Amino acid sequence: MTPFELLAPTYRHMLAALSNWLDKAERELPDAQVTALSSARLALDMFPLATQVRFACAQALEGVHRLQGIALPPLHATMLKEAREAGERPGSLADARARIAETISLVSALPEGEGSDGTAAIAHELPNGMVFDLSVDQYSRDWALGQFYFHIMIAYAILRHRGVSLGKADYVAHMFDYLRPGTMPKA
Repeated sequence: MTPFELLAPTYRHMLAALSNWLDKAERELPDAQVTALSSARLALDMFPLATQVRFACAQALEGVHRLQGIALPPLHATMLKEAREAGERPGSLADARARIAETISLVSALPEGEGSDGTAAIAHELPNGMVFDLSVDQYSRDWALGQFYFHIMIAYAILRHRGVSLGKADYVAHMFDYLRPGTMPKA
């Protein structure tokens, strides 16, 4: 399995789950709480939900494009700009779901099985000027997965903290695709 073959399905599964969590929030919370949800933060010094969603999407786009050795789509820069401005302009949950859908579509459009081998070099530069020299395998394992799951998990925590009834089945809903028939516990 190449790093791309590991990351691309992971990104699709978890972004689909994130979209479903936002749907669940709209179904369960009063309208006023739904409207305020995009600006909700887990802690005062953390980014709001709108930023977490866009950073998760940007991480997915960056990860698969870097592994394929191709330029990032313009949407990536747009998402980063939106993420950084989400404190002032958080948008709606519908806006967030649209970004998630666009990201899933772009990740799905990339051909499976192509890209750099695990030992190829990636220089990963952060906005603050720090540069990490990594192999493709190190980038995938130590940066791409961790950063993506951080933003996904913070979004999950914000939603739970605001009263959305999420649980493990919501978090790993994609696992039901692999459920052996007849093994679902009876209620």
